[in-house]
Amino acid sequence: MQKARTITSPVKGEGSLKAAQSARPFVHVLADSSAKLSGICSILERQFAVAGERLDAEAKLSQVPFAIVVRADLRDTVAIAAIKKRTPKLAKATKRIFLVEHSSHASVSQAYALGATLVLPGTINKLKLLAALAEPASASSSGPSRPENAVETAATAITSMFTAVTLGGPLNVDGAKDAGRQIADRITEHGLSEWLTAVRRHHEGTYQHCLLVTGVAIDFGLSLGVGRADLERLYTAAMFHDIGKARIPLAILDKPGRLDADERAMIETHPAAGYEFLKDHEQITPEILDAVRHHHEFLDGSGYPDALAGESINDIVRILTISDIFAALIEHRPYRPLMPRSEAYNILCGMTGKLEKALVTSFKQVALTR
Repeated sequence: MQKARTITSPVKGEGSLKAAQSARPFVHVLADSSAKLSGICSILERQFAVAGERLDAEAKLSQVPFAIVVRADLRDTVAIAAIKKRTPKLAKATKRIFLVEHSSHASVSQAYALGATLVLPGTINKLKLLAALAEPASASSSGPSRPENAVETAATAITSMFTAVTLGGPLNVDGAKDAGRQIADRITEHGLSEWLTAVRRHHEGTYQHCLLVTGVAIDFGLSLGVGRADLERLYTAAMFHDIGKARIPLAILDKPGRLDADERAMIETHPAAGYEFLKDHEQITPEILDAVRHHHEFLDGSGYPDALAGESINDIVRILTISDIFAALIEHRPYRPLMPRSEAYNILCGMTGKLEKALVTSFKQVALTR
């Protein structure tokens, strides 16, 4: 490994750096190699006062920067641990921009879980990076008027859930509920279509699905006029419904084509796996546990994992199941075109005997007009 070092650019010395900061915004750069560090600093140094350090160096960020730019491989647990050590100082920066080399949903969501306010995946785009740093602070703030912020709050909560399952960390139930509450506020103010667009713009795969299901379930609940307590139960169930997928290999979750029989069987273990993980958590109510375990059950008994039928399936599960199927149909998949909402609704209508007919009829306005 190369010798760890700290870079200060374009000026040398603490006094000079402070003078530069008075004229130009101060940006701190973190990277997992000297080459990456130098590359980012060279892009920024004409417009900003720049300081940088390798992630394997001792943390020396003494002043609060206007922005922090992180370039690292977020599949590397050492890099993740080094960023986490700096979290208290990172949190003070107005902007925290992560340049993620691998654009999988896992890396993108990991960046948001580490505190990113913006993630730029893939090859570095100099113009995009400079534009992101030049935007007024209000454009990337966490205020309530930006649907993207509710998206990222929810994505961070989902990432935290998956991390709790895979690494054995604490489960942040309050964070998931707060994310659901923010989604409900956004949809109440801006409608479902805007939420779907915001989610598709930022996420793919399992995380996109969880965010879409939560949004659809919330809008369905709002259209049905459910009370606040029931709406909270519904969006909490939606946030947690696929937590068992954290036990499924990413190669299967993110497979860019249809699953074979063995892979499908593996996927079908996720409701029971989620239930087993959550069942002893004191903040998870029986209604949420029931929804996590049974959101793939059908009224005719053809679902899984327990082949429940008829009255054995409660109302929250019935609502969540319709929302789950609809979201799966309209989400982006690399192997097929985006399905129109009208076509997805027609598929629901064709599932005679599996879904509650009255609920499917009520869902029409959510699917087509809300």
